[in-house]
Amino acid sequence: MSSDAPATDRIRLHPSWKARLQDAFASPGMAELRSFLLQERELGQAVYPPAAEIFAALDSTPFEQVRVVLLGQDPYHGPGQAHGLSFSVRRGVEVPPSLANIFRELQSDLGLPRPRHGDLSAWARQGVLLLNASLTVRAGQAGSHADKGWQPFTDAVLQALDRERDGLVFLLWGRHAQRKAAFLDGKRHLLLTAPHPSPLSAHAGFLGCRHFSRANAYLVAHGSAAIDWRLPD
Repeated sequence: MSSDAPATDRIRLHPSWKARLQDAFASPGMAELRSFLLQERELGQAVYPPAAEIFAALDSTPFEQVRVVLLGQDPYHGPGQAHGLSFSVRRGVEVPPSLANIFRELQSDLGLPRPRHGDLSAWARQGVLLLNASLTVRAGQAGSHADKGWQPFTDAVLQALDRERDGLVFLLWGRHAQRKAAFLDGKRHLLLTAPHPSPLSAHAGFLGCRHFSRANAYLVAHGSAAIDWRLPD
């Protein structure tokens, strides 16, 4: 998101998404957001993920390949954690508590062994769009960019999927994600809601939700292959 080039010129973004999001990128709100992010960095504020990875979710999972949308709140705000895929961390980075609870539910639901790392790229390659409601965050301050302009952009992402695709699964974990359900068609897609997997709320209904098996059952019933939720070592 350079200040001396159109917004889509220097970012890693799959062409299938770039074509559908031209209006969102050209909006006044996105121009304001770009200015805000540049100002953050000029002021010496660390912003996660790195600029080249802000749109990694949309680059990793082309529009036509999306089968499941796993919607998070905003990126991890600790150093070295966020790399543009919701809930994911690179290999070698300690698994954060929310992701540990996701793995706990995965083991309980499908009987899979807990992964040895937190890199969810294998899910993205299978059509799981690992999207956050806000795509950036200030270091150490969860939710700090939630009201800076990302919401209309991620709304546009979800609206494009809702409008042009059928038979998708939306995993909406936590209140921020569940607000997006207002413009999703629950008759044409499967909307699964649960509390956020954070240790503060996971025991209030996330653990035991069985969203992984329910998502696969829906995909298979609608003529799609199940997601292999295992993460290779």
